[in-house]
Amino acid sequence: MKCIGLIGGMSWESSCEYYRIVNETVKDRLGGLHSAKIIMVSVDFAEIEILQHEGRWDETARILIAAAQSVERGGGDFVVICTNTMHKVAEDVQEQIQIPLLHIADATADRIKSQGLSKVGLLGTKFTMEECFYKDRLIERHGLEIVIPTESERDNVHRVIYDELCLGEIKGDSKECYVQIMDRLVEEGAEGIILGCTEISLLVCQGDSPVPLFDTTRIHAEAAVEYALGS
Repeated sequence: MKCIGLIGGMSWESSCEYYRIVNETVKDRLGGLHSAKIIMVSVDFAEIEILQHEGRWDETARILIAAAQSVERGGGDFVVICTNTMHKVAEDVQEQIQIPLLHIADATADRIKSQGLSKVGLLGTKFTMEECFYKDRLIERHGLEIVIPTESERDNVHRVIYDELCLGEIKGDSKECYVQIMDRLVEEGAEGIILGCTEISLLVCQGDSPVPLFDTTRIHAEAAVEYALGS
């Protein structure tokens, strides 16, 4: 079993889910008292969040590079960044380490294509929904068609993530807002919806949608186990 290197803390609410899912999946696969070999470096999300909204991505990259190098020195066999948005700097991180980085968008695209889908909606932070680093990877590397919410909907999705979900606050009216946005994406032809922020699965679940939801937290964590077990 390879040692999984988790870079967490963005937010710690979703990092807890990564740790739980990874260990539950290893137990399901191997049985008995088996658990995952993990090294985790957790950053201070307050520092990251300020840099994100000020557009100081080079500085966020330096923080994650240092975290990844710590994972590598500690014996991690590969790196998993436990957040969608910070994959904006994934290539910068990969360039500065010798071990592989398991990209969340690739794992998600593989799961979507395994279900025979090609047009999907994308929810996430405004960075993830609006910028090229995530959408273009799904489009150019994996041939998917991506539908995103309207500008006002994107504002609401982003606000709920930072002002509520990252603080562990789950509100019924915010869930209803997300459900309405997902329904409208389906009306636009989305065959599935990517929950492209690792906190969104704290708010909505498959029962809230008429089309498949792709929980990137679970998909990424399960892909890490598959890689760690060599299958």
